[in-house]
Amino acid sequence: MFRLSLLLALLGPSVIVAAEPKPNVVMIIGDDQAWTDYGFMGHKVIRTPNLDKLAEEILVLPRGYVPSSLCRPSLATMVTGLYPHQHGISSNDPPYPPNVLPAERIKNAQYLADRAAMVARFEKSPTLAKLLGEHGYISHQSGKWWEGNACRCGGFTEAMTHGDPAKGGRHGDDGLKIGRDGLQPVFDFLDKAKSDGKPFFVWYAPMMPHAPHNPPERLLKKYVSDSRSIHVSRYMAMCEWFDETIGDLFKKLDANGQAANTVVLYLHDNGWIQDPASPNYGPRSKQSPYDGGIRTPI
Repeated sequence: MFRLSLLLALLGPSVIVAAEPKPNVVMIIGDDQAWTDYGFMGHKVIRTPNLDKLAEEILVLPRGYVPSSLCRPSLATMVTGLYPHQHGISSNDPPYPPNVLPAERIKNAQYLADRAAMVARFEKSPTLAKLLGEHGYISHQSGKWWEGNACRCGGFTEAMTHGDPAKGGRHGDDGLKIGRDGLQPVFDFLDKAKSDGKPFFVWYAPMMPHAPHNPPERLLKKYVSDSRSIHVSRYMAMCEWFDETIGDLFKKLDANGQAANTVVLYLHDNGWIQDPASPNYGPRSKQSPYDGGIRTPI
C-alpha cells in the first residue's frame, strides 16, 4: 500500500531542508482499472504506451495494494498516508436516513450533516498538499476528490473541486471534467509554477477509465471484435484514452522543462473486472477483498 513515508523517502532530504531545487511531485491516480490492464503488466490487447514508457524508466512495484476496494477511503489514504481507521473514511457516503431515496439525499438535513461530519474528521488529517506547502510547494487538485473543498480541507493552493453539496459537490464536481475534456487547468497551473519558480505538487485523478465508458470512436474501433462484448471493448478503449491523457501531461512537463526535476507516482484507487453482459463490474473486483479489487501496480 502507498504510504506517505514512501513519498517522502522518494523525494529525499530536499523536502526536509531548504536545499534547492526541490523536486516537483506529480501523483497520477487512475479510477476503476484492473491491475492486469496495462501493456507493462502483460496485457495482450490493451494499449498503454505512455505508462509502458514510464515503467521502463522508473521503479515499478507490480504487486501494490490499496487498503480498500472503494474509491473514497482509498483516495483518503493516498493523500494522508493513514489507514481508514485512522482518517475515518470507510465508505463513499454516510448511511442514507430511513425512507430517503438516493436522489433525495442531497436535500436531507441528516444526510448532509453526516456527510459534513465525515469531511470534518478528514480535515484534521495531514495531507501531502499541506505538508509540502510547509516547504514552499504550490499544489493543484483535479479529478476525483471527496473531502469537501480541496483547498480548505486538502490544503491545495489551487483546486477544481469546490465540494459544495448544494452545487453538486460529492466526489469531484468540476474536477471530474479533467482528462475527458482535456488538461488545460493542469497545464495553466504548470505554466504558473514555471513562471513563479515554485516547486509544485499535482494531484491528477481523472475519473478514467471509470464509467461511463464512452471513449472516442477512433479508440473504440481498435477494440471492437466479434470475440468480445461491446462492454468489454468500451472499457478497453477507456484504458487507452486514460493513458493518452497521461501522455499529454508528460508532453507538457517536457515542453516546460519541468520533467527532469519531477517525481512521478502512479497507482490506482481500486480494481475493476468488466462484466461482459453489462456496463457494470464483475465479481471479485471493485468492492471485494480479492486482488481484482485492491491490487494495483505502483
